Amino acid sequence: MELSDSFELYDTLEKLNLLENSPSMWWPAYGTFEVVVGAILTQNTSWNRVETSLENLRAASLLSPEPLSKTPPESLMELIRPNGLFKAKAANLIRLSRNLLDDFGDFGNFAQNVDREWLLRQKGIGPETADSILCYALKRPVMVVDSYTARLLRSYGYEFESYDELQEWCEAGIRAAIDEEKLHEAFVRFHGMIVEYVKGNSKGKAVNVERISSTI
Repeated sequence: MELSDSFELYDTLEKLNLLENSPSMWWPAYGTFEVVVGAILTQNTSWNRVETSLENLRAASLLSPEPLSKTPPESLMELIRPNGLFKAKAANLIRLSRNLLDDFGDFGNFAQNVDREWLLRQKGIGPETADSILCYALKRPVMVVDSYTARLLRSYGYEFESYDELQEWCEAGIRAAIDEEKLHEAFVRFHGMIVEYVKGNSKGKAVNVERISSTI
C-alpha cells in the first residue's frame, strides 16, 4: 500500500491514540536544558539507560549549563556511565555547555537565538540530535526523523538517500495540510507517534503496518 503523503500517515497514526499515556509534548522535560543533555545521551543508547543517567545528573544538580560546564570529566563520566560511549559524551556535554555560555550567556538566550548551523558545529551533534534539541528543547517547528521513521517508511516501500531527504518528505505533507501556528505541535506528535508505533509493532527491523492499514 502506498501513502499519498506524510499527512495521510500522520492522520492515520492519530486515530490509534499512541500518545495517550505520554507527556503532553512527548519528550520528558520538554522545553528545558535537560532535553539538550538527553538528546546527546540517547545517541546509540536505549532510553532506559538515558533515564538512569539523567536521574544521576539531577541528583547532582547538573542539569543546567553553568554547573555542567565546570564538572570534572571523570566525575561526569561516572554519573553517565549507564550510557554507552560515556567518555565521549561527557567531553561533548562539557564542551557544549562551555560554548553555550561563551556564545549566549545563558540557556534562555541560547533558546531564543541559537540556530541549527551552530548546533551542527558542536562536536558530537549531528542532524538528528540538532533537530531534537531544536524541536523539544527550543520549541522550534522542526520535524525530527530517525531510524524508527526510516524503518516505518521502508515498510511502505520508501527508501531515502539521506537524513535531509527523509525529513523533507515527512515535513512536506504536514506543512501543506496544517496551519503554521500548529506546525510545531504536529511535528512533535508525528515523531512521537512514529516512535511509539514502531517500538510496539516491530519484529527485528521489520515493522508490521497492519494496525495502520486497518484504519485507512
